[in-house]
Amino acid sequence: MKPGERLKGLRHRLGITTREVEEYSRQIGDAEHNEDYTVSNAWLSAVENGESTPSIYKLYSLSVIYGIKFTDLLLHYGVDLERISKHRAELPLAHTRLTELAVYDNERRIVFPMRLDPGFKLTLTNLLPRMVESWGEVPIALIQHLNISNSLYGYIGLADRTMYPILRPGSFVRIDDKYTTVQEISWRTDYDRPIYFIEIRNGYICSWCELQGKQLLLIPHPQSGYKVRQYAFPNEAEILGRVTAVAMTIVDPVSSVSDDSPKLPTPS
Repeated sequence: MKPGERLKGLRHRLGITTREVEEYSRQIGDAEHNEDYTVSNAWLSAVENGESTPSIYKLYSLSVIYGIKFTDLLLHYGVDLERISKHRAELPLAHTRLTELAVYDNERRIVFPMRLDPGFKLTLTNLLPRMVESWGEVPIALIQHLNISNSLYGYIGLADRTMYPILRPGSFVRIDDKYTTVQEISWRTDYDRPIYFIEIRNGYICSWCELQGKQLLLIPHPQSGYKVRQYAFPNEAEILGRVTAVAMTIVDPVSSVSDDSPKLPTPS
């Protein structure tokens, strides 16, 4: 069934006319002080006949009037918001950056790589003590403990090998923003050493850190081939938080990045 026919069916089930839809939508437009929310009688007829496509404002009004989720109306037109994370993960972006996880509907599934708590007793998870290489569909209910709305997430750029092989390029990391300075703690292995997500003037870096006076040293993994970088703290570099979880593939995605890819930011 075509999108317009579905909208017409929704209206018929409610037993309302196109003129009534126009009247209701005008109330929404007045409340929002925006005439774009108004769905005229003639325009709605054109949409139902497949002659026009609704704007986000008019689709919003129809969502309110018909009592259907806005996301479901978008699906009628082939726009699946839950695929945003999938497309983000597949884009060959070179630079490390902050990112967001968006959950639009708790009853649906999302596609996103993630680190699951071992308490879920998933076989593949338990086989890997620190990292889970899972890029498939995950029930949203299963990841509520990640506190998505109140957490920072970062993406390790495909040209960024600062923490390789612990953090492969293309990884997603969760950031605890309570830790905005270097922690004075002891560690036994590289995996125990705190990793921080740092913002500098021209980008982001994810690395180990040492604070020497007012100088922040960004320390790469020895196998990365990178040199230690130094910034005045906090004027030239700000610690956004400590990395507490990671999701990454076990296949190195860097091979998809050409030699012409943008290089990592360097100290000025």
